[in-house]
Amino acid sequence: MADFARLNDLIAAEAEALGFELVRVKMMGSGEERTLQIMAEDPATGQMIMDQCATLSRAVSAKIDEIEEGGEELVEGAYLLEVSSPGIDRPLTRAKDYANWAGHEAKIALAEKVDGHRNLSGDLVGIEDDVITIADKKAGTLAVPLEKVHSAQLILTDRLIAATQPLDIEGADEIEEIVESTEEEKADD
Repeated sequence: MADFARLNDLIAAEAEALGFELVRVKMMGSGEERTLQIMAEDPATGQMIMDQCATLSRAVSAKIDEIEEGGEELVEGAYLLEVSSPGIDRPLTRAKDYANWAGHEAKIALAEKVDGHRNLSGDLVGIEDDVITIADKKAGTLAVPLEKVHSAQLILTDRLIAATQPLDIEGADEIEEIVESTEEEKADD
């Protein structure tokens, strides 16, 4: 087992020290196939590039090693450490995520039913006083307390793709198209 509250606090502190914001910490898998997944973002872009992921991974790994060398086991047994950007169809884990992504489609799984519904899907209207409003495709507009959300994620749509700018497109105009010759063209040469 792991003390996830302590682990989350430790990882959040390391991310913050590097200028990043923690989106989610999650242990996935079981037995020897476990992965400690860390999603973080650069507040300036809402994303992370590979170098930023590597920097955070090294910092978290060093901190966990330091604590465990002192005799305390934060995570029992073997696991892989994975640090990533939340991606375009990102999980919604913080109140500000619902505000920042209002107007985009999301799916929300609730810990318990609200107005007879446990799974919602539709446009996020926003959040106020920790109450999320979603225009569900089946149930209509619903207000859901944030504490009742089990998990939530943006749905990949053309509108979301258009709203998410790539971090770096340098060199994209230098892509060279290579045209393969057909067998007939090769024979004529």
